[in-house]
Amino acid sequence: MEKAQSHETARSVMSAGAECIGAHETLDRAAQLMRSHDVGALPVCGPDDRVTGIITDRDIIVKCVAAGHDPSRVTAGDLATGVVWIDADASVEEALSRMEQHQIKRLPVMDGHRLVGMISESDLARHLPDDQLAEFVHRVYARP
Repeated sequence: MEKAQSHETARSVMSAGAECIGAHETLDRAAQLMRSHDVGALPVCGPDDRVTGIITDRDIIVKCVAAGHDPSRVTAGDLATGVVWIDADASVEEALSRMEQHQIKRLPVMDGHRLVGMISESDLARHLPDDQLAEFVHRVYARP
């Protein structure tokens, strides 16, 4: 099978309409947003609406609940990890490379300083040939 077409961009494979959660919002609110949007990760934005990190459902469970903390008292900003992102006009190959390099499964897509979407494994599954998707999955899940 062929690789993704070289004219495809991050914007063409992303899920549009990603919603940021404020760094000051609690983890129980983050979990509610994840449930209502049927997503497993949310970008975290600071007071200037710029993306400052990302939080996943796994972060909430492992780093908060399992650690004995109260998700109604811990904020998204407390657990947000540094953000790796891609420009909306970057190629799909560049997005894949960035995700593989950082071994991440979700990638915020930015247009300037504005969040315009997210690329997830399910987005890639809809747009990549099977062999390219399999190679991506192998590289992201491989432990160095």
